Amino acid sequence: MPEKIPLGNSRDNRQSLSEGGPRLLIPMLLMNLLACLDSPAMESQTKVNEGIYGTLPDGKPVRIFTLSNRNGLKAKVTEYGAILVSMETPDKDGKLADLTHGYDTLAGWLGNSSYFGATVGRFGNRIRHGKFTLDGKSYSLATNNEPGGIPCALHGGLTGFDKVVWSGKATSENCVEFTYISKDGEEGFPGNLTVKVTYTLTDEDELIWQALATTDAPTIVNLVHHTYWNLSGNPSTSINDHILTLHAEGYLPTDTGLIPTGEIAPVAGTPMDFTRPTVIGGRIDADFEALKHGGGYDHAWVLKNHGTLSPAAQVSDPKSGRVMKISTNQPAIQFYAANFLDGTSIGKGGTAYAKRTAFCLETEGFPDAPNQPSFPSAVLRPDEIYQHTMIHQFSAE
Repeated sequence: MPEKIPLGNSRDNRQSLSEGGPRLLIPMLLMNLLACLDSPAMESQTKVNEGIYGTLPDGKPVRIFTLSNRNGLKAKVTEYGAILVSMETPDKDGKLADLTHGYDTLAGWLGNSSYFGATVGRFGNRIRHGKFTLDGKSYSLATNNEPGGIPCALHGGLTGFDKVVWSGKATSENCVEFTYISKDGEEGFPGNLTVKVTYTLTDEDELIWQALATTDAPTIVNLVHHTYWNLSGNPSTSINDHILTLHAEGYLPTDTGLIPTGEIAPVAGTPMDFTRPTVIGGRIDADFEALKHGGGYDHAWVLKNHGTLSPAAQVSDPKSGRVMKISTNQPAIQFYAANFLDGTSIGKGGTAYAKRTAFCLETEGFPDAPNQPSFPSAVLRPDEIYQHTMIHQFSAE
């Protein structure tokens, strides 16, 4: 059995606001003040433009917001799914390109089965058999995924947060806020959950995604940002040549259903070791049990400094020179190398998104945490605020 890396008192996940913890014991009246809290908007040259992206089949209009900063970076976000529609950054020669998989129109996003760019919830990642127990009561969720023949609830269920219309507004020169109220019983989850997600684009070339949530009854929460990235700017090319660093010395082994076994295994001496800059494709098809289960990389890595805002990952593309750094306050990061894309999703510009033409780095709580007592708790109670911060910083060298 692989050695387990201890997490200490992982059930006590409450920190002060200054520590950036995932659950904050703060009066609910402060929730509105927390949105865009870290946005340096007073002297920002970032601008937000708003328009109608399209209409739903029932005629409801859906808005899109474009944020651009003084360096020419541009992010587009939409009320549908609180999705990051596109993110344009320059390469080493100053040439701008969109780095994300997705669709050109709202109609395309309505059929988004791969969670491109989405805000997923109420619980991102997997819950075994779609079942959990909270305070002695059992709950059953819709099961919408079945890797290895083992059913699970994935990314919030049949109609997760990625498939609903949020209420969006620009709240400052460089920030867009989306709000959604998930009703008690939605997809089987208990409690009325009020969620705010903000996207902030700074003049320091940071895209900040932040999620805040409160509940009126005990529930479970794991909100996740799910963009697919290709730093080359060419969505038809492989990301196997990208270079990845993960600030993690352990990962969560899974069974054939991609559900964590409860162990925390060290990465040292395995193809899961990205503690130093490593080419993604170098060991992706190695004869290693974890990689066989996921068809490549599709696992959660345990971050070193979870609970405080800390570096989580860095990716670079040697050809374009683009670099993306990720920081978060979450305990884990899911690295997925798009092993299940197969060319059937036709996206921007008619591109058929093929296997391993993108990667996802999803900061998160531990998958299946409600069923794993040793994992950091995913429970949110009425006297708490869930807070998840994820910062993408872009550069080129």
